[in-house]
Amino acid sequence: MALHITGDTAADALLTDNPLALLVGMLLDQQVPMETAFAGPLKIEQRTGATDATTIAEMDPDEFLEAFKTTPAVHRFPGSMATRVQTLCQEIVDQWGGDASALWTEGDPSGAEVLKRLKALPGFGEQKAKIFLALLGKQYGFTGAGWREAAGDYGIEGSYRSVADIVSPESLTKVREHKKAMKAAAKAKA
Repeated sequence: MALHITGDTAADALLTDNPLALLVGMLLDQQVPMETAFAGPLKIEQRTGATDATTIAEMDPDEFLEAFKTTPAVHRFPGSMATRVQTLCQEIVDQWGGDASALWTEGDPSGAEVLKRLKALPGFGEQKAKIFLALLGKQYGFTGAGWREAAGDYGIEGSYRSVADIVSPESLTKVREHKKAMKAAAKAKA
């Protein structure tokens, strides 16, 4: 299966083929458009040559930051996000032998176990972990028992709540409309 998140063939191919790239894209998915966040791993690869957790974790932090700051920046907050990406990669090295996919493949884990593993990662809170679990289940072939339940509302079939549901320009529009409606509801409530 091929992911179609960014609208950029090369960026989407990297996300499809490299589990770490997909995980880093999810980490970057805050306070920037989804396409920008998930295109970030390709920018990192193009600027550093790195596509694996060990290489990224071991890079000089100042050099890695420069790669993040190069125009167009990887993220609107290059300093904090460069640090977060290196911290995440170090965690993948330390806890998962450098293999990001081990989070959802090692030991044939259930959806609840993968959610627990994701929430233990730096930069992954409850919501981000559930969205990523839904992305794994809906588009990345993860079939662990109970993944939809563990992903909560993000696991609902046919919902257009998050990046987990983006498979085309039309679905991207539906996700944006849902997010806009949620923000409006939250604003009205406040």
